[in-house]
This record gives sequence, C-alpha cells and structure tokens, in this order.
Amino acid sequence: MADIVLVHGITESKSSWDPLIATLTTTNRVVAIDLRGHGNATRHEPFDLATMAADALTEMADAGFVSSESVLIGHSLGGTVVSAMASAAPVRGVINIDQPLQLAAFQDGLRQLEPMLRGDTSTFEAAISMVFDAMRGPLPPPEVARIESLRRPEQSVVLGVWEPVLQSSVDDLDALVRSMAAGITAPYLSLHGIDPGPGYAQWLTELIPTATVEVWADHGHYPHLLEPQRFVERVESFIAALG
Repeated sequence: MADIVLVHGITESKSSWDPLIATLTTTNRVVAIDLRGHGNATRHEPFDLATMAADALTEMADAGFVSSESVLIGHSLGGTVVSAMASAAPVRGVINIDQPLQLAAFQDGLRQLEPMLRGDTSTFEAAISMVFDAMRGPLPPPEVARIESLRRPEQSVVLGVWEPVLQSSVDDLDALVRSMAAGITAPYLSLHGIDPGPGYAQWLTELIPTATVEVWADHGHYPHLLEPQRFVERVESFIAALG
C-alpha cells in the first residue's frame, strides 16, 4: 500500500486519470491534482515549472499526504512536475510517464511550432491538435474522445509553461535539468510509450542514478491509458520494490 499522487499533462486535468483511480484505490490512498492553469486550479500567473511543483506539494499536503511517504506519478508535463517535486522535497518514489527530460531536444520541435503557438486562437488550437494527434498512437477512439473532451488549451497557460523552453539557450536548459536531477534521490521509473532514443537511458541514469528507463514500444503518449491494467500492475511492482 502507498500514498499515490497523480499529476496530469498539459491542457488536461486530473480527470484524465479517471480510468485508473478505482483500481489504484483498492490498495492505495490516491489524490489527483489539477496543475495551475488547468482543471479547477487557479489561472494566476506564473505557470513555470517551479511554481507548479510548489503548488502540487502544497495541494498534496492539504490532502493529508506526506511527501516522504508518497509515490508521485506524472504524465507528460506532469512527469516534469513530479520530477521537480522530487527534487524539492523527499519522496518515496517517482514514475514519469512519457516525458523525456532532454528539454533541449524538445525545444527543437517546439520552435518549429512557435509561430502557430503565438498566432490567433484558431491557429494556436490547430498547433495543439497537431501535437497531440501525432503522439496519441494506438489509443482506442473512445479513449481519444474522452481525453479530447477534457482538453482545455488556454494559450496564456501553454505559452507560460513552454516559454522557458522556447526562450532559453541549450546550455541553460541543460543546466536547469541537471540542477533538478541532482536533487532527485528517490527510485525513479521513466516509462515511455514513445521511445526516447537509444542513448536516453544512459543519459538519464548518469543524471539520476536511481532511474530506470522502460519502453512500452509503439504505445504512444498514453501507455497508461492504452493498457491500464498493465500499468496498475507496474505501479504495484514499483511500490513493492520500494520496501
């Protein structure tokens, strides 16, 4: 049994975890958090990573969860947020779903979309659709429809989150990731439905010695929703290994 904190991806909300909640709560205490600018959370700036992580730590504490006794699970943007949370406070373990921490590589793709992201509302929304249409992989149509019904792409929020990636130099992004990684000492599972590349596991374990990289090949950006039972079983085995 564990205390589990769930953190969703960009433009989504804590409701994205709904298919997993009932099963996870049979043996664990679970809280799902809305990130700043998402769901029912505050829309006030700033939307940077450190602020979102601090918000999430406060919300989990308000829910009665002690960070050192909690396993943090984050998807997409949430994977970066739980990494920042684990760097800022002691945690029991971290599971990062399909969010590579090589932000410099992410920057290349994001800059290609930057004119659309900064365009009018329809152009911005088209850019967001392009991003997620390209990543959803073999997720069944009903689940795609459910996730899309939850998606609330707010331009000020998305740009607030991605602005540091767009504006920083490669060296500054690398320094940011290394600084965050240096504070992570808990067991760390990096679980990917989109293969982050042959050198990623070595790169990540050099930064976070407690990390394990696992790839569920051809599962797309939502491996936890494509195979929810397999994912819950992986969570339980990860928790069991924590002792």
